[in-house]
Amino acid sequence: MLKILVSGCLGGAPIRFNETGVPVASPIWQRWASEGRLVSLCPELAVGFPVPRPPAEIIGGSAADVLDGHAQVHEASGRDVTELFQAAAQRAVDKALQAGVGLAILVEGSPTCGSTYVHDGTFTGVTVAGRGVAAEALRRRGIPVFPHHDLDRAAAALAEQERQHRNGSSHGCHPGPETDLSRRS
Repeated sequence: MLKILVSGCLGGAPIRFNETGVPVASPIWQRWASEGRLVSLCPELAVGFPVPRPPAEIIGGSAADVLDGHAQVHEASGRDVTELFQAAAQRAVDKALQAGVGLAILVEGSPTCGSTYVHDGTFTGVTVAGRGVAAEALRRRGIPVFPHHDLDRAAAALAEQERQHRNGSSHGCHPGPETDLSRRS
């Protein structure tokens, strides 16, 4: 049975930067929880960020640029937390590989977990298409990442991976390059 890496705040745990959680009211989520598939991780907490914590946004590029050392992540105060976000991304990848996940379900809008949009770096509430740093790192390792509001599509992808696995073919987990995210140019 393939596992699913999920943002730690999904399901309602009040661990987001502003001490909130994100409830998930879905029969799919409930089924996965009862099957023991959910592997919960808050990459930010895993590297020592507190709750609450200042908001942070990607500055000067994309999550891919952050991983490659060409953009930064700053808190609203201006504090550069890039290295912590890079470490958080590596923790997410490590946890996913250790747990044998088939995919990840991550909370949207986060500079760590966003899978389709993040904030634009101006701390004005404006969002732009893009991924968070951990979502990008997981994607680079071949782990499909889905937003928390797209569980139907995630369930279909997981079912296909398990079908392929039962038939003896590769189940699609982690076909990406072996990448050490700590090495940046």
